[in-house]
Amino acid sequence: MKKYFLLFSLAASLAASAQETVYPAPKQKGPVVITNATVHVGNGQVLNNASIAFENGKITAVGASVAPAAGATVVNAQGKHVYPGLIQSLSNLGLVEINNVRSTNDVRELGELNPNIRSIVAYNTDSKVTNTLRTNGILLANVVPQGGLISGRSSVVQLDAWNWEDAVYKMDGGVHVSLPLLMPRASFLPAAAGAPDPVKAGMEAIDRMRSFLREAKAFHASGVTSAETNLKFDAVKGLFDGSQKLFVEANTIKQILIAVDMAKEIGADLVIVGGADSWRVADLLKQNGVSVILSQSHSLPILDDDDVDQPYKTPAQLQKAGVLFAIADEDGNTRGRNLAFNAGTAVAYGLSKEEALQAVTLNAAKILGIADKTGSIEVGKDANIIVVKGDVLDMRSSVIIDAFIQGRKIDLTDKHKQLSDRFEHKYELRK
Repeated sequence: MKKYFLLFSLAASLAASAQETVYPAPKQKGPVVITNATVHVGNGQVLNNASIAFENGKITAVGASVAPAAGATVVNAQGKHVYPGLIQSLSNLGLVEINNVRSTNDVRELGELNPNIRSIVAYNTDSKVTNTLRTNGILLANVVPQGGLISGRSSVVQLDAWNWEDAVYKMDGGVHVSLPLLMPRASFLPAAAGAPDPVKAGMEAIDRMRSFLREAKAFHASGVTSAETNLKFDAVKGLFDGSQKLFVEANTIKQILIAVDMAKEIGADLVIVGGADSWRVADLLKQNGVSVILSQSHSLPILDDDDVDQPYKTPAQLQKAGVLFAIADEDGNTRGRNLAFNAGTAVAYGLSKEEALQAVTLNAAKILGIADKTGSIEVGKDANIIVVKGDVLDMRSSVIIDAFIQGRKIDLTDKHKQLSDRFEHKYELRK
């Protein structure tokens, strides 16, 4: 009888855990010190046998001789590696739950020019995807709207919050633009009679977008009053005073050149998103201070004549040219979980490990305008920290032991772990 009672208790426990809800952690209540760790600062430095102290959500000390404050919680990380929390610089997190279920998607709006759309107000903090990112070391994400020519504004969120107001880390920091492909799409079928020229149609769409940006700049330069506010023009005013960046989805050289010219015309700080061909014009990007977010390294090149491993080599080529770049994981299947491993792949193709780490931490923070608060383990910054058994860039050895967001130790339970645990015991319970 005792045996069956234990089995019944275990079954009930597993059923409960499968439905378990992970709650956001409360504010940090006392000082914490992580000791005896290999600390990867995020700016290229590695500190051996070092400690990190943080209090009230902020890092207060980093180094080999950090003495724990009275009453501090001590985390012994002997043999472990400590990194800044990883940053997913492109994501539809909280806007798309299940790709193929339309009712769970709130990522795009009708129309071509929607700069007034704000991704943050649609962000769902209860997404089951969020916790699967945290257990892979991702603590912050840039949530990006999609659709049309001007898709809207993105915001950076931290991934442990009750609602979007709690989650927001940087509000409406980017205006996102998607350029037409400007080339005929490959097809085995002949073009239909009277079909529009895709290049001509694309250039006409770009002209409409540029006209809008010119008008918006002129509108704000004219000194309008609040009573005359135009919602669409008001949404992009930060492009003209430097408080927002222009994120342009561009992969081909033609698209990138158009984006650079458009940004120069309105005086905006430009970030190329995608950037498959960015290595071809790296010197131009460096000369104009243009940053790049490489959306997916694990992919094929866009041109038949390119080396098959070109996407893997691009990060090292941008690094050599001195272009500020970040690595993202915009794969609709992995939902961003492979971010660290995309960076790890770049190590095999020319980047050093610390350069690859920067591409998913400090570089991403610089591009998103949050480097003053996060991206590296430095005094005064938020305590966004992960403790890892193994190398965070290596899929075989990376295991996240602990994670802290603004000093709060977060729960690393996720749906994948719950299902794994449930089915690990499935046949034991049926004996």
